[in-house]
Amino acid sequence: MTPFDAWILGIVEGVTEYLPVSSTGHLILTSALLGLDRDPAQAEALKDFEIIIQGGAILAVLGLYRRRVAQMAGGTIARARCGLRGVPQDEAARTGWIVARNVMIAFLPAAVVALAVKDWVKANLFSPMPVIGALAVGGVIMLAIAPWQSRRLREEQDARRLAAAAGDLRDQTGVALARMTAGQAAFIGVLQCLALWPGTSRSLATIVGGLLVGLGGVAAAEFSFLLGLVTLSAASGYSALKIVKAGEWSNFVAAVGGWLPLVSGVLVAWASAALAVDFLVRYLGRHTLALFGWWRIAVAATVLILTWRWGLRIGA
Repeated sequence: MTPFDAWILGIVEGVTEYLPVSSTGHLILTSALLGLDRDPAQAEALKDFEIIIQGGAILAVLGLYRRRVAQMAGGTIARARCGLRGVPQDEAARTGWIVARNVMIAFLPAAVVALAVKDWVKANLFSPMPVIGALAVGGVIMLAIAPWQSRRLREEQDARRLAAAAGDLRDQTGVALARMTAGQAAFIGVLQCLALWPGTSRSLATIVGGLLVGLGGVAAAEFSFLLGLVTLSAASGYSALKIVKAGEWSNFVAAVGGWLPLVSGVLVAWASAALAVDFLVRYLGRHTLALFGWWRIAVAATVLILTWRWGLRIGA
């Protein structure tokens, strides 16, 4: 792998990690187009490389949502001081505790399922053909819910205007997240398990889950980002720790072309993820997910055409 290959993969990872288009799916397809999956040894290392460079996307969200993360940490500490039955009285601390609790509840289902099926998924689904199917199905789902989401969006915009007219200066996203119940968080967590199939998109599953439990587009996106912090940190950390414990770190670094591609991939992922997150929040405040649905279908169709016309190798 050259530094240029790593930059391309880093851009793809950063741009697609938090958009509902599937970063894993796009990375697998990009790797196939670049020919990086043709050597068996490099192809195996590439799977871990694509997970480890998620660290860049994690840093991007930590930077953009540092106040919410700090609020969650402060709320958790305040909750611990109140005892098992206590609830923080300060509104900011109470909101922080509820958001932190719900993020951890939503994380648990995928964590349990991932440990059970991770090896099977890597062996059977990390290839273009399963990704193409998941991309297309996800795109159809987005287009199908667009009319319903459009009506919800108008209601959300009306509510924001009424709050502004009434002089309500509260953090409306925080208010919405603080209303979430543990059961609703668990529901989003169950939906996140669907993203273990590459091409489905963790962001798609969790944003749609947030919409289904009553969150607006912006609040659903923020909860997805915060849940992603925990989920991606666990996935990236697990892959790195597994390589280190096996004593294969030097072999892994050599297989991906050295330290320069690895560090470059993380840094490029960080920069592009920050831009993508800012774009998505602004976009979902005014639009539905339909654009991303069309994108997913277009990508799936393009890869199929490339396969038919130019013989692009597609994994089974």
